[in-house]
Amino acid sequence: MIRARETRNQNLNTKLTEAEYQAIVRVSAADGKTAGEWMRDLALRRLRSGANDVEIVALSELVGVRLLLVNVLRTLATGQKLSTDAFDKLVDEIGTTKYDLATKLVAERRS
Repeated sequence: MIRARETRNQNLNTKLTEAEYQAIVRVSAADGKTAGEWMRDLALRRLRSGANDVEIVALSELVGVRLLLVNVLRTLATGQKLSTDAFDKLVDEIGTTKYDLATKLVAERRS
């Protein structure tokens, strides 16, 4: 049985300065979302995670360091060499995924 999506019929408003509004519009557009969609996603992600920003940022850095160590040490332990380009690519990949992984870990902990 396919369940229909629950209708969104509640509004939540806030006041922003022009600079705050423009910053949100820029960031949301970069994510391919409207400002409202972006704000809703941000609020719901925070609600689901149950953690505050400082906890998520700290955990994401720890996750990033762990991912870096595991990937670099695995390469070295198997006798392979890690080129500068491969290392830079690894650091970039970790940088783009560590926050989402940390948020997921916190959400799983709360479940």
